[in-house]
Amino acid sequence: MARSVRLVCAGGMLATIAAPVFAQEAPAPMQRVEVTGSSIKRATQETASPIQVISKEDLMKSGKATVAEYLQTLTVDGAGSLPTGFGNGFAAGSTAISLRGLGATSTLVLLNGRRMAPFARADDGQKSFTDLSTVPMQIVERIEILKDGASSTYGADAIAGVVNIILRKDIEGLQVKGDTGWSRYDDGKQNKASITYGLGNLDEDKYNWVVNAEFTDSDRIKNSDRKDRGHIGKGDLRPYGFPVGTQFAGGYIAGNNNASAGPAGAIRNPATLDYVGLPGCSTLSATKDQTGANGGCLWHQDQFRDMQPEIESVNLYTRGTWQVNGDTQVYAEAGYSKRDTAFTMTPPSITPTVAFPPNAANPLGFVNYGALALMGANHPQNPYGVATRVRYTAFDIGPSTRSANNEFNRFVVGIKGAVAGWDYDAGLTHSKSKLHLDYSNMLNLNVLRTAMRDPTQYGWYYIGTEASKNSAALYSALVTNATSDSTTKLDVIDFHASRELFALPGGNLGLAVGAEHRREKLENPSLSGSIDGSINSSYVAAFGDNKVSAVFLELAAPVLKGLELSAAVRYDKYDSFNSTTPKAGFKWTPVKSFALRGTYTEGFRAPGPAEGSPLSQSTGTSTVTDPIRCPNGKTPAPGGATSTDCGIPVAAVKVGSSALKPETSKGSTLGIVWDPFDGTSLALDAWKIKRSNEINPLPYNEAAALPTAIRNDNNLVVNGVVIPNSGTLVLTQAPYRNSSFTEVSGVDLDVKQRIRLGEYGRATVGFVWTHTATWKRHESATTVYQFNGTHGNCDTSNCAGTPKNKMNLNASWDFRDWNVAGIVNYRDSMENVKFAGDPCASTLANGQPGTNGCKIASFTTLDLSARYNVNQQFTVFASINNVTDKIAPLDPLTYGGMSYNPMDASGAIGRYFKLGAQYKFF
Repeated sequence: MARSVRLVCAGGMLATIAAPVFAQEAPAPMQRVEVTGSSIKRATQETASPIQVISKEDLMKSGKATVAEYLQTLTVDGAGSLPTGFGNGFAAGSTAISLRGLGATSTLVLLNGRRMAPFARADDGQKSFTDLSTVPMQIVERIEILKDGASSTYGADAIAGVVNIILRKDIEGLQVKGDTGWSRYDDGKQNKASITYGLGNLDEDKYNWVVNAEFTDSDRIKNSDRKDRGHIGKGDLRPYGFPVGTQFAGGYIAGNNNASAGPAGAIRNPATLDYVGLPGCSTLSATKDQTGANGGCLWHQDQFRDMQPEIESVNLYTRGTWQVNGDTQVYAEAGYSKRDTAFTMTPPSITPTVAFPPNAANPLGFVNYGALALMGANHPQNPYGVATRVRYTAFDIGPSTRSANNEFNRFVVGIKGAVAGWDYDAGLTHSKSKLHLDYSNMLNLNVLRTAMRDPTQYGWYYIGTEASKNSAALYSALVTNATSDSTTKLDVIDFHASRELFALPGGNLGLAVGAEHRREKLENPSLSGSIDGSINSSYVAAFGDNKVSAVFLELAAPVLKGLELSAAVRYDKYDSFNSTTPKAGFKWTPVKSFALRGTYTEGFRAPGPAEGSPLSQSTGTSTVTDPIRCPNGKTPAPGGATSTDCGIPVAAVKVGSSALKPETSKGSTLGIVWDPFDGTSLALDAWKIKRSNEINPLPYNEAAALPTAIRNDNNLVVNGVVIPNSGTLVLTQAPYRNSSFTEVSGVDLDVKQRIRLGEYGRATVGFVWTHTATWKRHESATTVYQFNGTHGNCDTSNCAGTPKNKMNLNASWDFRDWNVAGIVNYRDSMENVKFAGDPCASTLANGQPGTNGCKIASFTTLDLSARYNVNQQFTVFASINNVTDKIAPLDPLTYGGMSYNPMDASGAIGRYFKLGAQYKFF
């Protein structure tokens, strides 16, 4: 088999190959290696599974600052991944990848082949995942992405595949590296420095010790910093034809008994139920055009909210390896990461709706402060003489800053070697993640209620332009920082061994066996004060403790020359259930230039602590169409509904249940690897995954239709008749349940052409394409949601959408001491609907689709990099991301970015430059 085909079998298609290998070159001797997804060491890297390999050179050429940023450009990444700029999410301060769009919780991330403790706060209050921010990029040797499941080897969470990040172990000498970056707007500055030292040679000195330290400092970018970049970062979309009441707007009076909170304040007339705005708007709101405010005070969130957070991080890593004798090696590694992020949000509203566990004082488990007559009869700003409702965003309090300080550590000790024909590896892993959240400028709502009704304890709380009358003592009692301290712990002891048995016609039968025991523990208390609704934040908490024991067996049988069959099975025993997961595969190589491969896998995901414990509860928000106030999805109902009701953010309370069963999956791949011409390699793989017994909350659009949904009392009035329970939607229940199954399928195509240029060096051109053919969630026997090619799924992902096609086109040219590389990243357009067949998710004020053809336009960027080796020790490099300064398409539905898709962040930030250098001392 040609060497290039062997490499493709091992790695799918390499994203970029620094030193191209040509089909006619003689194969170099290969040591026995272990490949992600298999525990059997082989003479070559061939397996039946499609694997994509990213080298350290690929990372350097990309110009990306972190491992996560690079992985999120790959075609295999989809909805549910967590970008750096997602500062308003549950798991702000973290980053994650979501293979096949099945979510970060169905993507198993390994470091050097072993698990890491998950981030200490579940995404969406539900999904546990591994934070990629803890990985030091400078010392990455390669990343192997297994594109089919590997539960038979690694256990839970590998439904969509495995990302194995492998760090360097063979460094000798001292090298330092530094780079600095800035946007074309001269902001978003990022400085990064690293130092790596390696001592000893395993062959000569019988030991090697590596230590790496990496430091990063990134400036925040505000949405207002992009005020001249079209729609980017804007909350006010009226210039583009949208109505006043979009998701990032507030302060307008929508109609009778219907107003949103603004900085001047609005008070309800008890006689007419009309809200009347207080004066002084022009001194408070940055929004000068008050058209449509109807007497309120219109404002937009870009006045405060960040686009990218401020980040300070340090990553430390060390590994020591000792060659005890010719057959035995002892190793130890330790890692520490500290990442502090700060993301600015908006000032608080004094009338939130907050949810918390039911208690004796409040058996319903929520308080709708907007339905309370907060302003006392004698309040100096109340002209009506009776207690009444008020709407107010407390600009006098100031914006809230969400600070997330995450510390991660990991220790591994192990021994590996050979004995009696067996290759073995045993290790003990301890990993811990500690997260401290600090939300500034939160409201003590008990103090607020007192100060709005009775001045004897704190004095009156004045709002709007009269807030200057408030005393320092009042603010001291009213304003608080809400904090929480969460931890996750992971302890694992594992062992696996492999050997060759008897000879078969195609080679020796390979056998691997292994066992593992691990304990996973999560303690994620909610923000202080949220357990009873006394601060302006809903309760979000998760607690869990799992013990897992597992054994597995794997076979690789070359039954004929050119034909290898493989099989594996694993048994996992949890505290409350057990799981058996098999895998089978084949690889047929009838001629040296062609291989046919395929796999069948089964997998599972255990209920996470946020899902499976009754002590866990969270409140999420998603934009839905109110089925009562906007019954056809496009036209507001008569009697007082507005266009806002056709796309309104609604909160849903999700509570864990010990009755949940694990998710299960079945997956298959079938593909070819082919070298049709000299220097040409091609890999084509079809894939399909069915995930059953899914743990999802009730879809928000269905939860919104429940009669138990909480609504304001601004009921519709038709011909003088009040329609009961038809007020503005506020809160609903979306319990976790094993209800649905999801089917996803598609095709991956990887093509690479290597070109010899004689005295002008060599070049490589590659094309990677992922086509998603279907992405269906079967919620019930009669309800099916097709998300493929749409903006969904917005209930259980980051609402980034599910494009049908993603592509990477890359080229690299090596000439003497120069390397120049470029990559084109393409995301397909998406229907701007929440699922196929649904009405357009965003409409203009005139009722027409809010984006051209009700689509989110496709997005293409070009990144370039160059590297020059001044001498053997000194290298300088530069890169430009988004060379053409392409503006991200308008996306009015997503909540992760203001009017742009969070996965198109490079088009929001703009053209970005980076310069750096690396020096090797010895």
